[in-house]
Amino acid sequence: MATATHLVTPEDARADPAPEAVVVRFAGDSGDGMQLTGGQFTLSTALAGNDLATFPDFPAEIRAPPGTTFGVSAFQINFGSTAIETAGDQPDVLIAMNPAALKVNVADLKPGGLIIADEGEFGARNLAKAGYEAN
Repeated sequence: MATATHLVTPEDARADPAPEAVVVRFAGDSGDGMQLTGGQFTLSTALAGNDLATFPDFPAEIRAPPGTTFGVSAFQINFGSTAIETAGDQPDVLIAMNPAALKVNVADLKPGGLIIADEGEFGARNLAKAGYEAN
């Protein structure tokens, strides 16, 4: 089940102008479809007329055990209305499909960045595989 921890009011939406560029990182286990998801997001972004740069990040392991930190695969896209020359350094948005993906990537997130997590994957077993003691 997905839950929202903060809802944006119409006043909040008008208070800050839209950024010229946004960096989004999709992260999950190898085989979870992060490269495919990133590719589809890239296609949609390009069709909307945005400039973009991407960076696919594959793990060194051929097939690491699911839910472990050394098996995390990611795809990063920097897109916007201005000229984009790199895939970006720090994501504004991190989409983590499991605790291992969160652990590997959360330190890179910009201060005040947004985390979108699949909370259904944050059970005791997956938390332990990622080295977390509690949710």
